[in-house]
Amino acid sequence: MLKSLRYLKPYRWGVALVFTLVGLRAFLDLLLPNLLGKIVSEGLGLGSVVSEPNLNRIYYYAALMLIATLVSIGITIFGGYLESKISAGYAKDLRRAVYEKIEKFSLREMDHFTTSSLITRTTNDIQQLQGIVHMLLRMIILAPLLAIGAVTFSIIQQPTLSMVLIASITALIAMLVIVFSITMPKFQLVQKMVDRLNLVTRENLTGLRVVRAYNTQQYQANRIDEASKESMRLNIFVNRVSSIMWPFMGLIMGLTSLIIVYVGARYFVGINGFSPASLMALMQYAMRAIMAFMFMSFIFVSIPRAAISARRIMEVLEMDVEIHDPKDPVALPEHIHGEITFKDVCFQYPGAQEPVLSKVSFTVKPGTTTAFIGSTGSGKSTLINLIPRFYERTCGEILIDGIDIKDLCLEDLHRIIGYVPQKGILFGGTIEDNILFDERAEKDMLEEAAKVAQAHDFILEMEDGYHHQIAQGGTNVSGGQRQRLSIARAIAKKPPIYIFDDSFSALDYKTDQKLRKMLSEHVTATKLIVAQRINTIRYADQIIVLNQGTIEGMGTHDELMKSSKVYQEIASSQLSKEELL
Repeated sequence: MLKSLRYLKPYRWGVALVFTLVGLRAFLDLLLPNLLGKIVSEGLGLGSVVSEPNLNRIYYYAALMLIATLVSIGITIFGGYLESKISAGYAKDLRRAVYEKIEKFSLREMDHFTTSSLITRTTNDIQQLQGIVHMLLRMIILAPLLAIGAVTFSIIQQPTLSMVLIASITALIAMLVIVFSITMPKFQLVQKMVDRLNLVTRENLTGLRVVRAYNTQQYQANRIDEASKESMRLNIFVNRVSSIMWPFMGLIMGLTSLIIVYVGARYFVGINGFSPASLMALMQYAMRAIMAFMFMSFIFVSIPRAAISARRIMEVLEMDVEIHDPKDPVALPEHIHGEITFKDVCFQYPGAQEPVLSKVSFTVKPGTTTAFIGSTGSGKSTLINLIPRFYERTCGEILIDGIDIKDLCLEDLHRIIGYVPQKGILFGGTIEDNILFDERAEKDMLEEAAKVAQAHDFILEMEDGYHHQIAQGGTNVSGGQRQRLSIARAIAKKPPIYIFDDSFSALDYKTDQKLRKMLSEHVTATKLIVAQRINTIRYADQIIVLNQGTIEGMGTHDELMKSSKVYQEIASSQLSKEELL
């Protein structure tokens, strides 16, 4: 947890001011029992020597108590404002750090944590830390100062009678140790159950249409109910154990007060100057000491859960990122031709027994179209995901215009690539915002990119045209429209290299033909296309056939129809006899 607190460094002067105010508040709080004792001894005349009441002394000490209370209230209000501001700023900085780290993750790191767990860590876990930081700013100094000060002043009042308070505090500490040892392992399980609940809920909501289509609503409800019940059971157990503390502490506080009053009044008042005023002050200090330990117990119970949240957050922040910028990056040339070369490239997922790609070598000439086809699991998508370094190759070289992509900054590498994933991903905002998503995309490319992507016509049919609002995830447009808008987004960027990862799968044959024709006429950059349909890639300059991670054939459509058995099988399953001739 201490590692996560380094994000408080920008607020160190604010923290120092809060601690100063808290220390002053503790001093004023410890001053009140002494002033109350003065009122009893000097004002009411019940000191070691009984005398007549003195109203002036009562008013004087009462005024001091009022001033100390008002100042303490003012310090509490101002300190509370600072505590809230610091803890909120700390959470904001921590959340930004986590988000920036996640942005650097490759697909391997994303698979390691899972999306649902990362959502929990950036929301629930950081909220836990924000709460504990706010509590620590207020209590980490106040509670120990009150406890130490109250015990010290109690001993000064009457050392022997103060042993009752020491015994009560020892009992409190023993109870804290027991509760801590029981609840600590459960807190980690609670956070894991939150992860699981998020995962099940996310799966259910994402696949809601499939759930309804297969009438498995009850099964999914049972899954969520099971995860919820387990989370509820753990939370109830933890809360029950924790709740035992409060009545136990109340009992200790009551017994301590009773014993101090009874024993003090019967055996100590009148001995060695110990007066009723001293007894009253001792009782006040005893109550403050026990209250301070109650606050500390609340901190000690909260810290284990926050420590687990901190550990989960630091796992993200300290995760070794597989893909990072080189120490001495090569400057990106002013003009990129778009030649791509694979030299004996291999890739194997961590923990996998077999490589996905083995010794893959080919060259893509600038301005040409190269297509990749093969059976499911042949490594097509994995291969092209190596180019923008979404995955890191295991061996071999990948060159762009003779420069190894590992020698380029990731920002420079992504700047020259227009990537269109298989599943069209849109963001909340207008259609214009989504097409001009890249910061370097020019506004005059808006309509041109939409026309090339065959999106212009359906955009104009919408009520607000290019200002039509897209729902989160693009749920208010069809799958084919999402794909075309994703393609338009890449075209508006005007990169020298385009990667289409099966990006035409949701398009009908007619739209597919028009789009490919517009791409060939208006986009002269290097294009890499992963496809399942022969018609999508039939006229590509180069077609690479993958089979179980190796290149089975390479050439044009006509050449592969003569030389590649795998390509022939795919073609015969999709094309008619007339088209095969």
